[in-house]
Amino acid sequence: MTQKERMTAGMLYDTNDEEIVGEQAGYAALLKEYNALGMADGERMKELHQKMFAACGEGTYIQPPFYANWAGKNVRIGKGVYANFNLTLVDDANIEIGDHTMIAPNVTITTATHPVSPALRERGIQYNRDVHIGENVWLGAGVIVLPGVTIGAGSVIGAGSVVNRDIPAGVVAVGVPCRVLRPIGERDDKFYDHTCPVDL
Repeated sequence: MTQKERMTAGMLYDTNDEEIVGEQAGYAALLKEYNALGMADGERMKELHQKMFAACGEGTYIQPPFYANWAGKNVRIGKGVYANFNLTLVDDANIEIGDHTMIAPNVTITTATHPVSPALRERGIQYNRDVHIGENVWLGAGVIVLPGVTIGAGSVIGAGSVVNRDIPAGVVAVGVPCRVLRPIGERDDKFYDHTCPVDL
């Protein structure tokens, strides 16, 4: 079994493997071009989305700078997704982001992790776990989503949270580690900021 096969199977693998490093370098060029684009380069951004990502839906916008180990090769993004500055995707395994999800600045979503053993880490040994984010999720500024996590549809993750376990659908969750604060309910359709009524 090759190191690349071990990588895609979720097993321990050597990140210094020549096949892996060589393939990754090709995607780095796409990422470099993407990050050189400005707000007026929307059409080229869309073209690069189709080259960089495993899938990217209509109406998705990812504000440069954007960072990803594989430039999004292992990432499937739905339609109408918005990601602000400095989104970092450690996409050594699969990342799925559902339709209409909003991602605030400085969010990190990582699939890669390392053994606790210093001897293994010194050799560049790693393993990966897929991340799944449902439709219409809002990740607040500075959120970190760790390997293997699933976040259910419609949930809100508060700014600065570290999500190290699954979060169900339809809740507000906050903290380090991230925990469910409350369900999202009818009152949230009527008031947008504590006591401020929705008037649109």
